[in-house]
Amino acid sequence: MPRPQPAPDTEPATQDTDAATDVVRWSVFSCVLVPVVLVLYGTSLAGATGTALGLAAVTGVCRVLLRRSERVAARVVAEEHLPHRGRHGRSGAGAHRGARHTSGSAPVD
Repeated sequence: MPRPQPAPDTEPATQDTDAATDVVRWSVFSCVLVPVVLVLYGTSLAGATGTALGLAAVTGVCRVLLRRSERVAARVVAEEHLPHRGRHGRSGAGAHRGARHTSGSAPVD
């Protein structure tokens, strides 16, 4: 059966957040399932516990990285809506580089 498509009015950022949440949920599920399977197939309880801790550490790091990338993406989208300030973001007439400056000892016409 095909998976239902999200509603067209759903924001892409919301879809990404849902996808990240799904990835974290599946990772947590595997952190529980893999050690159980390992114990059923004869691995020691200590080995299965070590595997569970390793998977939990990887899951935690991936979750942090996913959330960080979501924040960066949201910031980029927010900055796209700001008005453009021109080349190099300079503003005002006095901000020109390379302008001639007169020193106090040079005569000025």
